[in-house]
Amino acid sequence: MKHATRFNALARQAGVAALGLAHGVMLSAGLVGLVNVANATDGPTQVRFSDTFVDTAVEPTVSELAMASGLGLRVSPPMTLATVAPVLSYTPPIRLAPEPESAPEPTLKLAKPAVKGMDALGADPFAQDEGELSAEMARVRDWIADTYRVSENTIEPALAAAETHAEELGFDPLLIVAIMAVESSFNPRAVSNMGAQGLMQVIPRYHKDKLGANRGRNALFDPVVNVRVGTLVLHEGLQRYGSMQRALQYYNGALKDPKARYTRKVMALKKRLMTIAGRTDTRTGVELAG
Repeated sequence: MKHATRFNALARQAGVAALGLAHGVMLSAGLVGLVNVANATDGPTQVRFSDTFVDTAVEPTVSELAMASGLGLRVSPPMTLATVAPVLSYTPPIRLAPEPESAPEPTLKLAKPAVKGMDALGADPFAQDEGELSAEMARVRDWIADTYRVSENTIEPALAAAETHAEELGFDPLLIVAIMAVESSFNPRAVSNMGAQGLMQVIPRYHKDKLGANRGRNALFDPVVNVRVGTLVLHEGLQRYGSMQRALQYYNGALKDPKARYTRKVMALKKRLMTIAGRTDTRTGVELAG
């Protein structure tokens, strides 16, 4: 037991001595290196970039191996640091989308000039483009529906025809509407004792030329046809007699009435319609002419 304890103490002393010897050797080597650098006369050492990539592995000395063996340490072989080249990844170029081509500017279509007078009668004098009522006529439609108890759907085609055909022949559309109110109170099926039919009370036997050859005996009960023919009759009277007062008297068959009561009645109603439509100047054509 005493021999074992003594042997362990000697081993520790030997390890300490070996460690001190190793430190002394390393210190001596460092001093020798410093002397060699100080004695160099070739100027400052140039260090290239490639010189930095050197084998950094250092072999252990005999003393270090002996010391490590005495201490029971395991010495691993030196490691060599390998130079790793950077991996460059290829990024494809970004292609920008081409700018969209600008749309061609729309071409403007010139409107056809409105046909005036009797020349408006063509192959189909009753053809009409569908369209909405103007703001004025829409207000008049609402008033007619309330005052005369007429369905808006029933009267609206006639009012649209009044706007279209009055413009073609140079009349105020409200004048045509006033004639409808006086003649039939907006009843498209009205028939008089003289055989006048429809909204504007047109007598078919006197105006066959305006109806056309392909129109049946009940054609004037169609509001659009009736308004078209009635507007042409008024235009015919204006061409014959040269004044709106005489044209209206001709329309009613009352040219010999010296008081022109029919004209005054139509113009009074037209003036009311102008107010309902929202016009500021409510003077009629007869008033302006006078």
